[in-house]
Amino acid sequence: MNHRGRVSPRTAAPAEERSCSQLNPWVFLVSVLAIKTAFVTICLVVFLHGSYDQYKTLLQNATEWHCIPSTPTSNKESWTCCPKGWERFQKSCYFLSEDAMPMAESVQNCTGMGSHLVVINSEAEQEFLFKLAKGAFTNAYETKYYIGLIAYKSGQWQWVDQTPYEKAATFWKPGEPNLLFAEKCAAIHVKGNTDSSTYSNWNNILCFTSCYRICEVAAKFV
Repeated sequence: MNHRGRVSPRTAAPAEERSCSQLNPWVFLVSVLAIKTAFVTICLVVFLHGSYDQYKTLLQNATEWHCIPSTPTSNKESWTCCPKGWERFQKSCYFLSEDAMPMAESVQNCTGMGSHLVVINSEAEQEFLFKLAKGAFTNAYETKYYIGLIAYKSGQWQWVDQTPYEKAATFWKPGEPNLLFAEKCAAIHVKGNTDSSTYSNWNNILCFTSCYRICEVAAKFV
């Protein structure tokens, strides 16, 4: 009898093992793709739905955003978000620096964080910022924070975001601004615990003076 046509069980097993070993990577790859697709789909659904958990994080320009529930105005759940570490007031978020630098560098620093030097539009905002600045350095004799107000020409002040400058809506210290031929930059001036004035504390100073700064960015509503 011719035994050439038979295949021994011992020779068949390696062929099956080779076949299975070639198939497993494809099964694994398909499974991974299916899991990734499901994950992306869930993320899109959550994003479009508008919120998740009590604290939702937004990522924009590698910035972590911290969110709190907004005052409900409708049946739809909403959140107010500021960059982590910033203080919120009304529709804006504020950052008080812990280091000092001249005006030009302060402008660049705020811009680099996707914000701008603060633009003050109301007494309520001025009061909020004064208390914030006063509380940041309680032991300092005096502290100055750059705001986004610059006299590009003598006597002609301009906000960094092009908001019209209205003299009636400003908070200069008595006798300020002065020496406009040289002192063309504005700062909130706080004298530690001895300063009880909420308003009238702006001071114009030399732009190369190293001061702290207040950056502002619009809050996000989701």
